[in-house]
Amino acid sequence: MLVLPKIATHKPNDPFTEFPMESLLQDLNFTHLYGALLAILILILSIHVWFKSSSSRKLKSPPEVAGAWPVIGHLPLLAKSPHPHRTFASMADEYGPIFTVRVGLFPVVVVSSSEVAKECWTKHDLALASRPQLLATEVMGYNNAFFGFSPYGQYWREVRKVANMELLSNRRIELLVNPIVASATDMAIKELHKLWTEKKNDSGHILIDLKQWFATLCLNIVLQVVASKGHYSSIATVDEEEERRCHHALREFLHFLGVFTVADALPFLRRLDLGGHEKTMRSIAKDLDTILSGWLEEHRRNNESSSEKKGDRDFMDVMLSTFNGKEMGGYDADTIIKATCLAMISGGTDTTMGTITWAVSSMLNNLHILKKAQEELDTRIGKERYVHESDIANLSYIYAIVKETLRLHPPGPLGVPHESTQDCVINGHHVPKGTRFTFNIWKIQTDPRAWPEPMEFKPERFLSSHRDGDVKDRNFEYLPFGGGRRICPGMSFGLQFVHSMLARFLHAFEVSTLNNLPVDMSETFGITIEKATPLEVMLAPRLPKEAYGFA
Repeated sequence: MLVLPKIATHKPNDPFTEFPMESLLQDLNFTHLYGALLAILILILSIHVWFKSSSSRKLKSPPEVAGAWPVIGHLPLLAKSPHPHRTFASMADEYGPIFTVRVGLFPVVVVSSSEVAKECWTKHDLALASRPQLLATEVMGYNNAFFGFSPYGQYWREVRKVANMELLSNRRIELLVNPIVASATDMAIKELHKLWTEKKNDSGHILIDLKQWFATLCLNIVLQVVASKGHYSSIATVDEEEERRCHHALREFLHFLGVFTVADALPFLRRLDLGGHEKTMRSIAKDLDTILSGWLEEHRRNNESSSEKKGDRDFMDVMLSTFNGKEMGGYDADTIIKATCLAMISGGTDTTMGTITWAVSSMLNNLHILKKAQEELDTRIGKERYVHESDIANLSYIYAIVKETLRLHPPGPLGVPHESTQDCVINGHHVPKGTRFTFNIWKIQTDPRAWPEPMEFKPERFLSSHRDGDVKDRNFEYLPFGGGRRICPGMSFGLQFVHSMLARFLHAFEVSTLNNLPVDMSETFGITIEKATPLEVMLAPRLPKEAYGFA
């Protein structure tokens, strides 16, 4: 029962008179109505939160692989596996398209089907857009300024935007990358032809390790694109000692970027530095910083000239003008530039070398494909001249070979790890915030439901059943560069690089194995999957001497 206060008698002309009873009742009724609505709203929200929490508790986590040890999880099991992508593929056959392994203290969800990958990279793309913090990228990547491994946030968005618009745009690739790839590859092939002239055997061949030849050429091209350095640079050169030191430091960096450390699984053991990895990484980081700082100062001095055309500038020039002393995400401009240059070098070197090496290896084990590729080159280009950049787009079979190579040998078969920043429900499973994710790209791309005879090297599939397949496959069946907003920004750069180099090499030389033996296709696992053994081949020229640039 509502008890009303005593109301004074109303006197219209008295300014100190109390409010009339009707007005007070209206105010009281409104207050109670507002309070009731607020209470109902709170009740509804509480029920919603409780129901959601209850539903989450009822949802099961992705099935966990048996055999986890206390604290260290599945590390003993994974340590026995030289090829984690294949081990995870076998686990997926037993546990399903999404399951959990424990890497030390951290649960890692492994996604192994295109359907679940599609759900992750569409519905949950933002929630899964971050990266776990790893020792290598902290120590060698300028405290995670290395944007490919940076956590999701403003810093990553800004640097990624610069990379997409200023460094890896189609225009930048056309103006800078393509001419450098063409010129450097042609010069390297000319040198190889000269070596053949000097060293050929009685059958008219030379023996060469193509894996090493591709590795050196790829690194030199990337260094020229990034900082006008490298053996084939026409803009600036380095002495042999600096070049050797730079190549060694970068090779060490690329190796340790893919090394698993105990600290990444059991952070409380970091101070012990088991295996001495952190000490080695700090030494590598110091050497690389000295090299990159020297390049940066050299570019500052050279940029005083205003006669240089914008399209001819290398990546370091572009970043200097873009950041121009700005700070971002707690990093100064010099740190951002050096870290981004390092990201470009690491992302464009081993991935490219590996793809070309696997492509040639696969063709040597399928000689009819090699023959068909060279027939296309002879039909489109002929043997009287060398490959021009405008020819590349017309080589559909070369494109199909590259696509099939990336399907069977994706550069990163497990991609770069992700980390959830929110609780998610994926494929009917509850996945809490902070869970690490690995996408088994190799398993997805060898799924027999999408790829008949999945382990066979068949470029023709990309000219028929999968002719519309590309690196941004909407069905998420073909993901050599990952997916979602963290997809590799260097896709176009890498593909142009591979197409151009592969076409030029195949057009220039006949290639065969020693004694026509099959190529060993064994793998070595790291940040990329490389051929475990050298690719030793017999080479002989296919073109007239004049086509190589000799008078």
